[in-house]
Amino acid sequence: MQCQILCLPRGAGSGSYAGRYSVTGAGGGLVRTGCGTVRVRVRVRMGSGAVRVRMQVVGTGGPVMGEVTGAGAGTRGEPDGVRGGTGGGKGAAGGAPVLGRRGLGLRLLALGGVLVLHALPGAAAAGQNPVERRALQGLRLRYGSARQAGLLDRHLEGVVAEVRRFLGPSPEYPYFAGAVVLAGRGRTVALHRALGDAVRYADYDGRTDRAREFPAAERIAMAEDTVFDLASLTKLFTSILAVQQIERRRLELEAPVHRHLPEFTGGGKELITVRQLLTHTSGLRSWAPFYQEATREGQLRLLWSVRPQEPPGTVYRYSDLNLIALQLLLERITGHTLDALLQKEITAPLGMQRTRFNPPLSWRRSTAATEVQRPPWSGRDRGLVWGEVHDENAHALGGVAGHAGVFGTAWDLAVLARTLLDGGVYAGKRILRPASVELLFTDFNTAFPGDDHGLGFELYQHWYMGAMATPGSAGHTGFTGTSLVLDPSTDSYLILLGNSVHPVRTWRAGSAPRVAAGNRFARAVPVRTRHGGASWFSGMEPGSSGTLTLPPVTPATAAARLRCAVWWDTVPGAGAFHLELLEVPDPAGVKCPAPAGSAAGGGPGTDAGAGAGTDAGGPAGPVWQPVPFNTVRSTGGSPEQWPDGTAGGWSQRIWHRLEAPLGAWAGRTVQLRFRHASTGRYVGRGIYVDVLRIAEPGALLFSEDRPLDGARIEPAGWTRSTD
Repeated sequence: MQCQILCLPRGAGSGSYAGRYSVTGAGGGLVRTGCGTVRVRVRVRMGSGAVRVRMQVVGTGGPVMGEVTGAGAGTRGEPDGVRGGTGGGKGAAGGAPVLGRRGLGLRLLALGGVLVLHALPGAAAAGQNPVERRALQGLRLRYGSARQAGLLDRHLEGVVAEVRRFLGPSPEYPYFAGAVVLAGRGRTVALHRALGDAVRYADYDGRTDRAREFPAAERIAMAEDTVFDLASLTKLFTSILAVQQIERRRLELEAPVHRHLPEFTGGGKELITVRQLLTHTSGLRSWAPFYQEATREGQLRLLWSVRPQEPPGTVYRYSDLNLIALQLLLERITGHTLDALLQKEITAPLGMQRTRFNPPLSWRRSTAATEVQRPPWSGRDRGLVWGEVHDENAHALGGVAGHAGVFGTAWDLAVLARTLLDGGVYAGKRILRPASVELLFTDFNTAFPGDDHGLGFELYQHWYMGAMATPGSAGHTGFTGTSLVLDPSTDSYLILLGNSVHPVRTWRAGSAPRVAAGNRFARAVPVRTRHGGASWFSGMEPGSSGTLTLPPVTPATAAARLRCAVWWDTVPGAGAFHLELLEVPDPAGVKCPAPAGSAAGGGPGTDAGAGAGTDAGGPAGPVWQPVPFNTVRSTGGSPEQWPDGTAGGWSQRIWHRLEAPLGAWAGRTVQLRFRHASTGRYVGRGIYVDVLRIAEPGALLFSEDRPLDGARIEPAGWTRSTD
């Protein structure tokens, strides 16, 4: 396969270099061009006598997608350093894995000049997906029912109930005085509810840990259009503005920051790149007291004097300094202040009329109050902060900062969410290309497991996303009690805005309301069987476990198989499902000997010694052995082997066909069971099992479709569910 890559060096009109480069198989690798070495992502599709290759090339100006067709092979520029795929052999046959978005990670880097993949004529229009086409037609968000959004009404109302719980003692004081929750799927906003008070407390006494409330007549109830100090959600806006400049070739992802900010040097800062600012891998400390400096010059000196605590790129540390530096960089290269850029490039095109820095005084009574700020819990003595930015540093910086300072409403954030889920366009107005949105949602921090991060967006974080967390989920939180979660796999979004620092930051801790709301909203997205009926569901309770036990069967041949459909979403390392087998003793009470190669009684290959593969009865109780199985996605593909009889993580929200050979137990009476266990504080969407059958040639030993067989299933901690 040959394709053409055009490499445009820095500086408009300075010339270009073109060459033909060979790409073999499916995967990705390094391609050397006239202006550097770049990463290429490749997907190969066979058919109709031709090969279609889809490539993603990331350069200084951001990735540009294109498609080429052809045949043949070449020798120049052949990819090397392939990871996540193969360069030939079985790759061309469609059996090789394709480098996924999370696996792409750090390999989507801009290493040379601006790269453009020379696309086929008309390929851009042909490549638009239905979602993008609808967005370009000018469609907007609308209110609708849960059913119109493809959601379950009772669980959607459960989101409200979960949020309402935290208006009361949590555990001693209310988590927040009030909140606005908005949830939707597709273009339908199915939930938008205000609870509690936007303004409740007039003062707070740190000596007694007591707050003084406004008289009832002077309190202001929360409304659906209440404006919130979004706190660190500001970082998302700053990041989007930076990616826009990357698209326009005015900024390079891998460029050192000091190229545009010469003052940003010393102690290793000259090695920090734009990407490291956006992914919090710069090595800078998390914070600095800018509010202690009386002048702008002093604040800048403080930033210039900060040194990395570790070499850039060697550690993940969430730092406000990263986004403050990025703000200064954006202002330097554009000649506009950050608030002006926000209005021009994001809020005005998208019609986000209630989102801005430094809201006017006229907005005050429709804005949620935040904290009573006094030392020692705050660095400033401002009293009740209401209508001004809460963050002390952002306030000292004039209310406009890259890390905090944006105010907005739940509806406006829903517009932003819909824009990103639609590939950067809303109501016909585009603010980002689809490939740039992909970078926002691509994990660049694969070297730091658990700290998944795109450009500005946090990814796959159960600690505040709850069961909405998937490898593709993106979002952020704000210190004042705000959060935004997007799940591209279900085309859904959840926004929870609360004034949790009202009256003081010490009254709340953790992200319990966010997790509870995320769990219930994830449950509101139904899981349907192919036949439309009920299946067995494990539930979603943290710390829960259960078993689904089938009646005894006696396979007669080596061809005996258990087959069923499974769907799962668990927290990696803290949740899984297990397929296990118990050999039933003969009538005389003598246990049948274990088949060759199997383990029993806590030996190798079982979890009996740790209690994971046994009942609670201990060593004298029955011993359940793990049963190896494989799964195949219902959409097709190669089988995935689970030799330990255990699977967990994320099944990509699709059903899988499970098959477990039982030939090793031919001639023995056995029982099979599914066991689920959740061991951590967080849960996924759960596990579903359906269409259970045990068969061998000429005999159906068990089928849950047969009423007598189905009635003999013993569920403990599993329930029948149609959704």
